[in-house]
Amino acid sequence: MRVIASFLRLISVAIAIIVQIIVLLFMILFMQQFVWFYILSEIIAVIAFLSIINRDDKPEYKIAWLIPLLVFPIFGALLFVLFAKNNTNEHFRMQQKEYNESFCKAISGTESKFSELIDTSAQKQAHYLQNHAHAPLYSNTSVEYFPIGEAMFDSMLKELKNAKKFIFLEFFIIKFGLMWDSILEILEQKVAEGLDIRVIYDDFGSLFHLPNFYFKDLEAKGIKACVFNRFKPSLSGSFNNRDHRKIMVIDGNVAYTGGINIADEYINHIEVHGHWLDSGVILKGEAVWSFTLMFLSMWDYLYNTKSDINAFATDKNDFLNIKSKGFVQPFSDVPLDGENIGEGAYYNIISRAKEYVYICTPYLIIDNALMLALSNCAKSGVDVRIITPGIGDKWYVHATTRSYYKSLIKAGVRIYEYTPGFIHSKTVVCDGDMALCGTINFDFRSLYLHYECGVCLYDNKAVMQIYDSFIDTLFKCTEQNLDNIKVPWYKELIRAILKMFAPLM
Repeated sequence: MRVIASFLRLISVAIAIIVQIIVLLFMILFMQQFVWFYILSEIIAVIAFLSIINRDDKPEYKIAWLIPLLVFPIFGALLFVLFAKNNTNEHFRMQQKEYNESFCKAISGTESKFSELIDTSAQKQAHYLQNHAHAPLYSNTSVEYFPIGEAMFDSMLKELKNAKKFIFLEFFIIKFGLMWDSILEILEQKVAEGLDIRVIYDDFGSLFHLPNFYFKDLEAKGIKACVFNRFKPSLSGSFNNRDHRKIMVIDGNVAYTGGINIADEYINHIEVHGHWLDSGVILKGEAVWSFTLMFLSMWDYLYNTKSDINAFATDKNDFLNIKSKGFVQPFSDVPLDGENIGEGAYYNIISRAKEYVYICTPYLIIDNALMLALSNCAKSGVDVRIITPGIGDKWYVHATTRSYYKSLIKAGVRIYEYTPGFIHSKTVVCDGDMALCGTINFDFRSLYLHYECGVCLYDNKAVMQIYDSFIDTLFKCTEQNLDNIKVPWYKELIRAILKMFAPLM
């Protein structure tokens, strides 16, 4: 029944959008018979053109909008009005501002260990995240890296069963299957024991997997549930900002994050795009507090409530026995605040590299700033390597990713494709003493449109775990070079066109 419900929702959404497109096209074709409609369309196109030119956007994003506007003035102007990334209603903007202010206020009282970080180059990254992402630096936190989804899932089940107070889940995708059924069974048991269980899922991310109003089914089981930015089957840009974070917090002393959603392909229980390689981390100790506050701030925004954060705080004395080397800095990236934290964090790591920087990403669709950073890094003699999927999950995104290979390879960047299938891991490791693991892809949506999160690691044992995993993965990859990336002219043309519109993907 639940699969049928999900399918019916998908069909209803598809029909609603198709009907709107047909009506829209009919109106445009019909109205073109009138001279005044042409005049009005040209005026709108000119206004849209000036608006694009004067916006504080990336040049790539402006070009992607200017081309359809110049080629198809009527339709291009309409698309811009409907789907431009800043076309978010003022009510939504105010709510997001309230969410951000709530998180900043909650985190402001947290003690940071920034003064204890000695490495000058690492201090620059820590300073950036602390001052612009409101991300304190922690010690007394152990971190373990999971190089594959199955291992992280096993750990999740173990920690969930040990929960005594509360469980918070925030995921982009929740999908029916073994993984969700196993977690849900534990959540139901913990509700019966009196624990506070809360779940947030993104409506668009779970659109094809959950029935409409699934949160009500969870509430009927005693599980508090919220949906982020409910998807409405209308032609608008309101669905652009998504909650792409993956967070699990247990009792305030255990937290998970990484690329892994709650769906069976992430643990290779089912095969969708070959072998699925994903990763994540578990944190135990002081740094979990940041993830607790990230979740509660989002919960308060969605539930329109005010949580007593002190009720979920843990005693710092409980973590004094955690003797973990190095520092941990969880952070969140929020759209619409004028600061692209994810891009800034990646840029800082790439720029500070002296020996090597190794990257795993499912998508490689970046702006000129990151392209220049990667190219200059490689040209400076740094060993820059990137692993991307051998089998893409979306053909057009995969083709766009490959369109960036040639320029990077010419600059000295070494690019590998994961031969067995799809790599969904989002990690960067640099010089053996800094790494980042989180939810942030190297693409425009993750970097500019979505709510994301991650954790930056400094001189922590997990840094070398990420390094070792990267080296092991290289043996399952095929290195790309200027010979094997050659394709027929028509494919080059398709890639060039896709790359032109990459910021809109």
